[in-house]
Amino acid sequence: MAQPGAPRRTFTWIVAHTPWSPWARRNTAFTAAAIPPALPLVAGFLCLTATPGRSAVPLLLAVALCPLLTGLQRSRFRALLDLDIPPVVRAHPWATAAGVKERLRSESTWRQYGYHLAVSPLAALAGAALILVLAGATACATVYAWSWALPQDGAVGDPVAWANRSDLMTVLGVLALLTAPWAAAALARLDAGAAAALLGPNRARELQRRVEDLAQSRAGVLDAADIERRRIERDLHDGAQQRLVSLAMNLGIARATLPDLPPQAKAVIDEAHREAKEAIEELNNLVRGLHPAVLEDRGLDAALSGIAARAPLPVELVVDLPVRPGPTVEAVAYFVVSEALANVAKHARARRCSVRVARVPGPRGDLLRVDVTDDGIGGADPAGGTGLVGLRKRVGSVDGTIMINSPLGGPTVITVELPCGP
Repeated sequence: MAQPGAPRRTFTWIVAHTPWSPWARRNTAFTAAAIPPALPLVAGFLCLTATPGRSAVPLLLAVALCPLLTGLQRSRFRALLDLDIPPVVRAHPWATAAGVKERLRSESTWRQYGYHLAVSPLAALAGAALILVLAGATACATVYAWSWALPQDGAVGDPVAWANRSDLMTVLGVLALLTAPWAAAALARLDAGAAAALLGPNRARELQRRVEDLAQSRAGVLDAADIERRRIERDLHDGAQQRLVSLAMNLGIARATLPDLPPQAKAVIDEAHREAKEAIEELNNLVRGLHPAVLEDRGLDAALSGIAARAPLPVELVVDLPVRPGPTVEAVAYFVVSEALANVAKHARARRCSVRVARVPGPRGDLLRVDVTDDGIGGADPAGGTGLVGLRKRVGSVDGTIMINSPLGGPTVITVELPCGP
């Protein structure tokens, strides 16, 4: 069923692709503009094959102009087709010995020569053919407009046969004028595809370079976030936490040294003392969740021992780390174990749990492998809560992997592998 507005869109599309439309003019102009950049090489080939001495000097001069021709081709694509072909980034200028050596060894240089020696002459030939077709088609389509200039004394043959030929020429000319823009568009697309592949930087290497840049940027962001987290932990530990401890001590001293206070005032002091101690405990938990100082000072083994000791169920902890991983990886592993044990305590109904941390060899360097196993009821589903989703995001921030095996009835095994770098 046709959608409302379909006839209007069809009419607009037909108008936009007529032989006199900007689309047709742009493709035709672009195809015809392929002729001038190919002229030096064509002249060089003609001099090489047509001159008696068959001197290769003109062809070598034309080849030497390839860097200039590359610039001209890029400007042609940018001006007439809005296609920006980025230049190849070089480490040295071309006028230096290192620059010449770099260009001779670079595969991008030989790709550009391939375009100028193979694609550019073919594009120029296609552009010349298109111009001839358009000129012939225009002449044929307008044959009745200029046929008056032909001799009318029978010199061109039978008038009836000439009239029949004029009808055929007109039809063929109109058909050629209608199809020429599409041929120009196809040639422009082929030329653009070849130029993007040969004149610009290598796409695979450019993609690899961008991936490396993004990886470095992400590592920088993670390091900056880790430094900021440590600063917050230090400020809380040295600032707010110390003030709360001082406040709790003063309230305790006031309660002990002022026994004659009215019952209402004593109740207020007792309540304030209790709230101060609870605030200290909450702040301690918050600081431990951010980045415990023991993790930075003594490593993952000591930090995880603290978590295991505070867990409400027995935790068997085995840490085998002959070499400490980076601070970011340590922080992610600490968060994984802390969050996993919290989930086990809340949801798994487990009687015991085991945590094993080891540094194992991987295909691209060492991996920090963390296994958290509990004997609970199982059924852990990452789609059912934010805890496992948070684990997955935290592990993914350092290109790690997480596998959760939790059938109904248990046991649940969470395996996390974090790259430690080469």
